[in-house]
This record gives sequence, structure tokens and C-alpha cells, in this order.
Amino acid sequence: MNKTTIEKLAEFGQSAWLDNISRSMIETGKLKQMIGLGLRGMTSNPSIFDKSISLTNDYDGRIKKLHRIGKSVFEIYDELTVKDVGDAADIFKSVYDKTERLDGYVSLEINPKLASKTKQTIEEGRRLFKKVNRPNIMFKVPSTDAGFEAIEELLAEGINVNVTLIFSVGQYIKTAEAYIKGMHRLSMKQKDLSRISSVASVFVSRVDTVADKLIEGRLLKENNETIKNELQVLKGKAAVANSKLIYQKYLEIFSGEEFEQLKAKGANFQRVLWGSTRTKNPAYSDIKYVSELIGKNTVNTIPEDTFQAFLDHGLVQEALTSDVRDAKATIDRLKGFKIDINSICTQLLRDGVIAFEKSFESLLDSIKKKAEI
Repeated sequence: MNKTTIEKLAEFGQSAWLDNISRSMIETGKLKQMIGLGLRGMTSNPSIFDKSISLTNDYDGRIKKLHRIGKSVFEIYDELTVKDVGDAADIFKSVYDKTERLDGYVSLEINPKLASKTKQTIEEGRRLFKKVNRPNIMFKVPSTDAGFEAIEELLAEGINVNVTLIFSVGQYIKTAEAYIKGMHRLSMKQKDLSRISSVASVFVSRVDTVADKLIEGRLLKENNETIKNELQVLKGKAAVANSKLIYQKYLEIFSGEEFEQLKAKGANFQRVLWGSTRTKNPAYSDIKYVSELIGKNTVNTIPEDTFQAFLDHGLVQEALTSDVRDAKATIDRLKGFKIDINSICTQLLRDGVIAFEKSFESLLDSIKKKAEI
């Protein structure tokens, strides 16, 4: 039987996860069907849950029932999301076992309103870890200054972590350092390091959205045709270039002596996960942020339409380690035009934290409205 492009991707060394979750997907068998096509994991966030809950009536009965027995809006949210990720994790358990704990994970966001609160993030991570009670769940913590401490502590307690909202090389380095510190602390407790898994989620397409807008602004003011051509060539290049430089840093850190000592004790690589990989600009390929980010020991969490598109016309070939010099040159050329990737990433992190908080508030509001109907 011919293998799908998603299965070929896994054979190459990159796992495809789905950036979506819904009750209907779990109950209709659709999730099992996608696993049959090569899907190896799943990520969720408040925005995804908000769409699933507000745009369908799949959750209405349970919302009303929980409301009737006196549950608060947050408690209803908690019950619904824990139920979904738990059921999805059970479906993915066969993947988890078959891949010897490499894949088969479902990610659940820790309350994004705690992004700047280390202690509360740790406490909420512990609570959710006990409540969901599955080995193949990852808990999402943002790569903020407060988040790095929480990431280290949760890992040191043996809790799987998906580090989110990574945009810059600097953020990535701090993320990898938090992982290594957490795993070192766990090793001091004589725990089985091979049972702990973590990914570093780098958000991709948003970098191009901002960089391209800045390029467009510069083009409007530019009269020199040579410079205009140089600027045009840079459109749609910033995000992948930035991602390639992050991947190079991953290769450097996880081949270093510090991690080698942990690896000898059974520690897994903290794989880089490419997130925000739906193509937002219709001028670009609909699988741009999959095809151009293929590399070994990585994950791509893919929206459903992009997953289907890659199944249809994707091609599996190494991309992350090719043209690395060009990637560095792209970032340098952008800087020459006063388009600074670090400034873009700083702004995107700030915006991302706010957007996740707003999505969470919108989700609670959707539940409140349905509970009171």
C-alpha cells in the first residue's frame, strides 16, 4: 500500500501534528482516520476551543448540565477542555506506544492570563497534570521571562511541556536552557528521563506578515528601481530564514556536551515544533510553511486545510539545512533596510500574549452565553 506524504514526512524525521481539536472530530472517528493518514499528535489553544464551542452545538448539552449543577464558567471550561484533550490523548495512545513516546501527544494551554505569573503557572500546570492524568499530554507555557522559570520547574517535576510563542533566536536559546536545567534537576532525583518530552514551538507565518508589511511600506517610499527589486526579493523570506537560524541553534545546543550528559541518562531531544504554519498570503504556496521547514527531529503542527493540501501535493525533502548562509544574509539584508527581525519578534511576542488572553476571555464568554440560554 502506498504511503501518504504525511507518513513519508514521519519516515524522514518530521512529525505532523494537527493544530485543531473538536468534540465532533473525536466522536465521529475523523481523528482516527487522520491518524491512519500519518497524523502523530495534536495541539490546542483557547482560540481553537472558542471556535469549536461557539460555532457548533456539540458542547451545548454538557455546558447546560454543568451550569445546572452549579459549576462556574471557568469550571465548565475546565471540564470541557480536559475531557476533549483526555479523550484525544486516549485515541493517540497507540501512536505514543508505537513511536516509543516520541509522538502521540496532545497539548493543552495553561491559562494564558497567568503568562506573567510564574508561581501560578506552575500551580496550574501541576493541577492540570493531575486532573488530565495521561502520560501523553503536554502543557503549554509561553516563552516569557516568567514562563522560563515555570518551564524549568514543571519539567523538573516530570511534567511534559510545550513551550509556545517562540519567535526569536534569543527566546529559543532561553527555552532550550530551561529544558536542559529542568532535565538536569529531574536527573538528580534519579527519575527516568526518557519518559519526559518537550517541544519548543516556534511561530512562523506571523513573522512574514509583519516583515512583508514593513517591506511594502518601504516600497511605497522608494523610487530607486534597483532597491525596489531588492526589497521585492525579500518578501516572504523573513520567517523561513529566521526559522532556519533557530534550527541551527537547536543543532548546536543539542549536540553540545551539556546535553550529551543528559542524553546518556536517557533524556530526549527537545524537538523544535513549527507552529502558525497556515499560509496567510494567497500569493504564496498553500504549503509554504511545511515544505520549506522540513528537517529531522522536528514537528510541524498543521491546520487541517494545510494538512489536506500537503497530503495532496506535498513533497518530502530536506529544507532546514539548505541555504543556511542565505538565511543569515536575508536577515542581514532586511536589517540593512531598517527591518530588524529582533524588533519584529519582540512585538509579536507581546501581541501574542495579549491575543491569547483575549481568546481565552472570548472562550469564557462563549461558554457563559451558552450556559445562560
